[in-house]
Amino acid sequence: MLSYSEHGNSDGTPVLIAHGLYGSGRNWGVIAKRLSDTRRVIAVDMRNHGHSFWSDDHSYADMAGDLAEVIDTLGGPMDVVGHSMGGKAAMMLALTRPDTVRRLVVGDIAPVGYSHSQIQFIDAMRAVDLANVTRRSEANAQLADQGVDPALCSFLTQSLDIAEKRWRLNLDALANNMPAILDFPEIEAAFSGPSLFIYGGTSDYVAPEYRPTIRHHFPRTRFVKIPRAGHWLHADSPRAFEGTVRAYLDAEAP
Repeated sequence: MLSYSEHGNSDGTPVLIAHGLYGSGRNWGVIAKRLSDTRRVIAVDMRNHGHSFWSDDHSYADMAGDLAEVIDTLGGPMDVVGHSMGGKAAMMLALTRPDTVRRLVVGDIAPVGYSHSQIQFIDAMRAVDLANVTRRSEANAQLADQGVDPALCSFLTQSLDIAEKRWRLNLDALANNMPAILDFPEIEAAFSGPSLFIYGGTSDYVAPEYRPTIRHHFPRTRFVKIPRAGHWLHADSPRAFEGTVRAYLDAEAP
């Protein structure tokens, strides 16, 4: 089963958070702790990330199954929040196991295929000389030398195990599965529960032309824009993102 951390112990509907590509539950620690004042929050490490198991398989069907296993084990249904890759996994979970999802929150992603690639960051991480890295700042510098944005350098190196001289990311599996990660499975199912799509005002991941597809699969959806945020909206505007999620989970009836 996936590795996860828990925050809070409220009797209300638990919240499960699924992070994006190259991330981990640790990236969501601050938001998880803030949300846990009124609810139990579970932040998972997705397969091939963080402290979770490694697998050659990394499909959205597999990832949805992983999330369902956590919910079935801990007791569901849950409110599910997913960002980017984790948002697609959360959508797939809602479409294939709707009994596990009470409310769905998707961060800056749509159930469509994208043409861009994230493989350049795998190449950059592979190029870091881990044998001679003794501090995270040294890895950040090596990534920056390869043209990686400083903020993204800091994000990526949160998945660096300096003591073990290794990445807590299965870079080979992620590279081999990149086309499937960028895509979304063909599926005709629709989720009848309420859903919220939050998107960054400076991001193009939830373009207007994707809304018909979103509404096809999630007919009870609402859209909220965070104006000054990009794709990493929970990092760009954490208070706005947290406040939006909190208001939705508190107010929206299932």
